[in-house]
Amino acid sequence: MSSQATGNQTSSQAADDYSYGSWYIDEPEGGQELQPEGVVPPCHPRVPPGLLHTCLAVLSILVLLLLAMLVRRRRLWPHCGRGRPGLPSPVDFSAGDKPWTVPAAVFMVLFSSLCLLLPAEDPLPFLTLASPPSPDGETETPRGPWRMLALLYYPALYYPLAACATVGHGAAHLLGSALSWAHFGVQVWQRAECPQAPKVYKYYSLLASLPLLLGLGFLSLWYPVQLVRSFSHGTAAGSEGLQSSYSEEYLRTLLCQKKLESRSRTSKHGFLSQAWICFRHHIYTPQRGFRLPLKLMLSATLTGTAIYQVALLLLVGVVPTIQKVRAGITTDVSYLLAGFGLVLSEDRQEVVELVKHHLWALEVCYILALVLSCSLTFLLLIRSLVTHRANLRALHRGAALELGALPQSLRPSRQAIFCWMSFSAYQTALTCLGLLVQQIIFFLGTTALAFLVFMPMLHGRNLLLLRSLESSWPFWLTLALAVILQNVAAHWVFLETRHGRPELTNQRALSAATFLLFPINVLVGAVVATWRVLLSALYNAVHLGQMDLSLLPQRAATLDPCYHTYCNFLKMEVSQSHPAMTTFCALLLRTQRPRPPTAPQDSLRPGEEEEGMQLLQTKDHTAKGARPRAHRGRARWGLAYTLLHNPALQAFRKTALSGARANGAQP
Repeated sequence: MSSQATGNQTSSQAADDYSYGSWYIDEPEGGQELQPEGVVPPCHPRVPPGLLHTCLAVLSILVLLLLAMLVRRRRLWPHCGRGRPGLPSPVDFSAGDKPWTVPAAVFMVLFSSLCLLLPAEDPLPFLTLASPPSPDGETETPRGPWRMLALLYYPALYYPLAACATVGHGAAHLLGSALSWAHFGVQVWQRAECPQAPKVYKYYSLLASLPLLLGLGFLSLWYPVQLVRSFSHGTAAGSEGLQSSYSEEYLRTLLCQKKLESRSRTSKHGFLSQAWICFRHHIYTPQRGFRLPLKLMLSATLTGTAIYQVALLLLVGVVPTIQKVRAGITTDVSYLLAGFGLVLSEDRQEVVELVKHHLWALEVCYILALVLSCSLTFLLLIRSLVTHRANLRALHRGAALELGALPQSLRPSRQAIFCWMSFSAYQTALTCLGLLVQQIIFFLGTTALAFLVFMPMLHGRNLLLLRSLESSWPFWLTLALAVILQNVAAHWVFLETRHGRPELTNQRALSAATFLLFPINVLVGAVVATWRVLLSALYNAVHLGQMDLSLLPQRAATLDPCYHTYCNFLKMEVSQSHPAMTTFCALLLRTQRPRPPTAPQDSLRPGEEEEGMQLLQTKDHTAKGARPRAHRGRARWGLAYTLLHNPALQAFRKTALSGARANGAQP
């Protein structure tokens, strides 16, 4: 009987265990763990990303070596055996006629790759870091030095991709096509296999790589087009050492500007034309004959990319979290609020609806602040381009700008070279930081307005601001009456107009009113001081991304490092890329260069070599005998004037001529 009872007890226990385990029907079999809801499982691609990036790095090194040999063969052909291979330049910043789209695309790809380093576990894609166990049982990985190394790896990786466009040869375009296709194919393959990532947001990696794919896609189309053109024309269009078609066009437009202005003044402008002129003064629109330097175009491209990347990170890092919290609100939130002394309603379901509504309002305020900050940053970017163009054109004419940190001499210096090198990088960093600061300030402002003004007025509850105003209305009314009374008295009592001139009168009453209203004016001054702090903080936050504007007074503008960098950048651009100097040097080279029998279309026609000298001619000399002599005189005078004002040669001249002025005047 005991054995039978024991058997029945065992069978009943087994049945209970079976029935207890049958409740967990969702538990995976085989010891697998169930992924929580909303968590993206790790992706395991068929080809390891480290292998793909290792192949890309090796391919980039091979392309760079081939480009070095190509530069050596083309430029050092007479001494090919004894010469060294030349390292090609990634970007020719001084070329005004070459397209700026390729350097802009490469810089956009580089900056997007650096932005993808933020959520990445492995800073170097071809190196998987091992996590050593810590004493607490957790894994710690020192990734700081590897991230610093990644900041040097990615520029070296994309160096050959940009250098293929500056060599100006069909073989370089072929190498650029192969390299751009490889980069673009690897990125598309990785995004197609693993579109989701567990970091930040499941689609953040895919959305953040859109500028990267756009730049690589453009390069994969641009290089084949240039390859076909090089085969069809025989030689590349960019094989000339010095091209000045842009400079010549700029000078023609500048010299013909007086005629155009005289015609435009005689014609009457309508309302739409005046509105368009006002719009062009504040928004950048292309002008005929003028191009912004390559550095400024790169800065504008990087600014747009930075706006997209920072806005995307701010959006996907906060909004999905707020949505998850709002979806998980239950009736238990009423007990949580009651613990802090907040009783929204006696009905728990109504409390849930109110909390969800407030979270929805918080989400709307965050998105509205993000849209406002991005729009302001973009509009200020376009406005700064107008300022850059105005400053450059004024410096080209020799005008003096009201820039506190700009030196009188436009000679290059060590500090100016450093500022020129770091200008685009500073602009990108300022855009990111400025957008982040604007987002914080605008979010706090919109949240305060929503929860202190609009939401209480809509629901009729929690009227904290209105109650505080109700209790302190004598204070604000007194300040308002004091300000209004002083302004009215200053206009009607203490100021009298005699013989068309304003004169001070009733000085005794003025002194008495000043003495009696001193305590109230102290309170008004406190309010004004608070408003001054808020206004200056808002103004500096909005204009933080502008380098052409100093956030300090003019006498302290030299203490602003970003504004000082901008002034030295203008100094380098004007001293090294002046259109008049470039045009004159190109004309001198064209007169000495033997003309081929079949000149290309962009070369000068016979008789146009002296076009720059003819622009200086004010009288029409009809004497045939005096024409060659006059031409030689004008050419020698132009050469002397150009060499005198060439910043690159001022350091090698005598001291007596270092401070020479126009028309031979000495300081």
